[in-house]
Amino acid sequence: MIRVLIADDHPVVRQGLRTFLDLQDDITVVGEAGDGERAVELAAELTPDVVLLDLRMPVLDGLGALERLSGSPARVLVLTSVSDRSDVAPAMRAGAAGFLYKDVDPSALAQAVRAVHGGQVLLAPEAAEAMLGAAAGAHAGGGGGVPGPAPLTEREREVLALIAAGRSNREIARSLAVAEKTVKTHVSNVLMKLGVQDRTQAALYAVRHGLA
Repeated sequence: MIRVLIADDHPVVRQGLRTFLDLQDDITVVGEAGDGERAVELAAELTPDVVLLDLRMPVLDGLGALERLSGSPARVLVLTSVSDRSDVAPAMRAGAAGFLYKDVDPSALAQAVRAVHGGQVLLAPEAAEAMLGAAAGAHAGGGGGVPGPAPLTEREREVLALIAAGRSNREIARSLAVAEKTVKTHVSNVLMKLGVQDRTQAALYAVRHGLA
């Protein structure tokens, strides 16, 4: 059973999310918080598997809560009505495992909770595009849009897909029946070819280009 904590300052939103998620056979809502400070407290007290976190909350906002939750075993899935694309990168850097908007289809939200709980990095298409656009802009000195898929080898594509699924180097090595040192080499090559700085950005690239 996936234990979920809902953090949102609107009671109606919390009630709606609880009602829907509690209908799922494998998900249960263990608590609700109306502000970021309370979310951090309840996360420590209730030890949820996944925290659904709004960014705009009183007392302590979502980014502040994310930073405070960085040492928690809970996976944080941002669920916000804010469409400002500049929010995506800070949230992911602060430790979010996913970023969705509140207009997401309910069934897709339930699947997102499962995916994030399973170790995947998951973003709404608009959020992934924003994150990758920022990375591409920084890589290109601020000019141009998101490039097409990089010329990866078949094995590198396999490694990228496993990175996007949240697998560690050891798990990738086991899955592909190769040495962990070989995986490290492939990961380094993937990051270099994609022009990204870390595994999270590589995972976002994979999502954006349908490689995951």
